[in-house]
Amino acid sequence: MFPTTTRQLSILLLALGCSAQLIVAQDTGTGDDAKSASSNVPGQEYPKIHADLRVDFRLKAPEARKVRLHLDKDYDLERGSNGVWTVTTTPQVPGFHYYWFVVDGVNVSDPASETFFGVSRQSSGIEIPSAGEDFYEAKDVAHGEIREHYYFSKTTGAWRRIFVYTPPDYDLHLKTRYPVLYLQHGGGEDERGWVIQGRVNFIMDNLIAEGKAKPMIIVMEKGAATRVGEAPQSFRPPSGTNRPPGGFNFVGALDDVFIGDLIPMIDKTYRTKTDRAHRAMAGLSMGGMQTFAITLNHLDKFAYIGGFSGAGGGFGGPFDVKTANHGVFANPEAFNKKVHLLWLGVGTAEPANLHASVVKYHDALEAGGIKTVFYESPGTAHEWLTWRRDLREFAPLLFVN
Repeated sequence: MFPTTTRQLSILLLALGCSAQLIVAQDTGTGDDAKSASSNVPGQEYPKIHADLRVDFRLKAPEARKVRLHLDKDYDLERGSNGVWTVTTTPQVPGFHYYWFVVDGVNVSDPASETFFGVSRQSSGIEIPSAGEDFYEAKDVAHGEIREHYYFSKTTGAWRRIFVYTPPDYDLHLKTRYPVLYLQHGGGEDERGWVIQGRVNFIMDNLIAEGKAKPMIIVMEKGAATRVGEAPQSFRPPSGTNRPPGGFNFVGALDDVFIGDLIPMIDKTYRTKTDRAHRAMAGLSMGGMQTFAITLNHLDKFAYIGGFSGAGGGFGGPFDVKTANHGVFANPEAFNKKVHLLWLGVGTAEPANLHASVVKYHDALEAGGIKTVFYESPGTAHEWLTWRRDLREFAPLLFVN
């Protein structure tokens, strides 16, 4: 079981005879160009990233028999005479990556790293820098706010937590109303993902300051919901609706949450523009498929749609406009008039089947007369730099019609 609290981690390390004290180890002699990762906890030197994007990892575990690192692949660490285990990885793809140590068969977070909710649990994470890119960093511009908001869902019969981004002038111009983007995370993550890993607020602050995107409210919900009395994660199609193109459905009760609970609450609580022309939805990976499933069944609610590494045909799902069971594509002229933007993005270094699936989905839509905007993030994989870039390209196209 993966430890999720400091106490659990301390107990595990003690049981293994490890030192819970964080260490500063000696360099390996692989060069003096390495710099501490920005995702390290304050004051910790390792992990360190080299100019060629190799990464040095350290863990002090003097009584451990075997230590491995799980990052882009599994690496065996070498034990030093001082009980410090070390390894240098191959060059990593720029972006954000989850990782953990495996100490004598037990998954252990790196005590020198911040932890993040991903892969369905708290995990260490490392930010591999991308040369020349700072659009997702905090800059000397006006900043919006991230608000943590709880509301009661009648669909689930429970309280739900969301995060809401309000633009920099939201509390200055109290009569101004704003369009809304509903932005979903991917599988194994939750409503914190776009805030912490995705840096949505800095991306939007910078775009708005540069005049590249309109000020907007962004709502981030958890991508899982269970109706009252239902088994968790049924993923059944919403009542009376079609399955999304490609035969997948990762929606379950989430459709009812959005339409019956979330959108009405947001429009009541925040100063929103409530017509469909000022409402958008997008998501990454699983969240992209949820976006297409919800929006295509409710085009009376949404005029802008975006899929980041995931859409109706994500994860290798077959798609053909002529045979798709979703009727909204039957009349391309009417669809193109109603939907102001249908946007698809994918990283060029994503898994081959996923990349091919999104490309195929785009090609089939275009062949069927459906207008799309397609973006490929150069050199990035199925991770957060791809999706940060997607948001940077997607947001400026919203609410311009």
